[in-house]
Amino acid sequence: MRKRPEGESRATMKEVARRAGVSVTTVSHVVNRKPGARIGQDARRRVLAAVEELGYRPNAMAKTLVQGGSPFIGLVADSIASTPFAGQIVHGAQEEAWARGHVLLVTNTEGNARAEERAISMMLQYNVRGILYSRWYHHEVRVPPLLGEAPGVLVNCFDATAPDPAVVPDEFAGGRRAARMLLDAGHRRIALVNTTSRSPARTGRLAGYRRALQEASVEFDPALVLDARPDQEGGFACADAVLATGATGVCCHNDRVAMGLYDALRDRGVDVPGGMSVVGFDNQEVIAAHLHPPLSTVALPHYELGAAGVRVLLGCQDVPAGGRLELDCPPVARASVAAPGRPPARAPREPAPEGAPGAPRAR
Repeated sequence: MRKRPEGESRATMKEVARRAGVSVTTVSHVVNRKPGARIGQDARRRVLAAVEELGYRPNAMAKTLVQGGSPFIGLVADSIASTPFAGQIVHGAQEEAWARGHVLLVTNTEGNARAEERAISMMLQYNVRGILYSRWYHHEVRVPPLLGEAPGVLVNCFDATAPDPAVVPDEFAGGRRAARMLLDAGHRRIALVNTTSRSPARTGRLAGYRRALQEASVEFDPALVLDARPDQEGGFACADAVLATGATGVCCHNDRVAMGLYDALRDRGVDVPGGMSVVGFDNQEVIAAHLHPPLSTVALPHYELGAAGVRVLLGCQDVPAGGRLELDCPPVARASVAAPGRPPARAPREPAPEGAPGAPRAR
């Protein structure tokens, strides 16, 4: 393929036709592989040779207008770089789109309404198949009016006033699973450190926690439900209140709260899980898997939210009546839960290789 000099515009269909000695229509039929087009083998060969020599690439926009379909799916996100959750949503959407023959156009607006409007307008100009409107944490939104000009799916958010389908985590089932991890280990006095922020997570996880207690014939005690800021400082600050409840296990609103609670319990000489079993929420790998002991938690399905959003947009997955597809939040068992007052059995440590720090010296 000939490399065009820097600054030179890319080859046009007219140039290809001139080089091959055929009409523009013939070139269009060849490069677009139009079924039923009657083109001789010699003409087809000359067109393909000219395409290769000139480095011609079909204009995707023109192809979209001619064929009436689009290979593009837009995704408008409020944050990508500042949170790992949004990145997982984008990853899931991108892989699902690619697997179904589409390309994802991603815009990160950082919550700027003007940037969001410009991004949606640009995507509409590209005649996108549809637009995923995504938020990094689950909450109610008001979608921009421009979103109504193309098929849209809300991802990790919802708008009760709009007809767009939404793909969201099942907060109720997640709260139920978190409490069940402790109930199944034998705990009957279980605290819940909830968020102070009004959100589906606050109400849904509390309702799921209460349902799990009910199913285990454990009476709900409002004194065991505490509010805290949804961050490490909030978890640290609520430790004394948690201990004052007499709870043997605690469900934390998220993994950051659990991390702060770990620090405070350690300062007070309370062992996890021997003195207090702890369950988080989110499965934020950089936190949950690296705490000591590793944190048992409930995963938010961010990757699957993005993938399911694409499937719904393309009509490959149905949405229940009511317009919301709720995805499961699976439990992730690690080492922060044990029977009340009893640490878990630990596997014997393998001896360190000879010469490693702490290994016995050869004699």
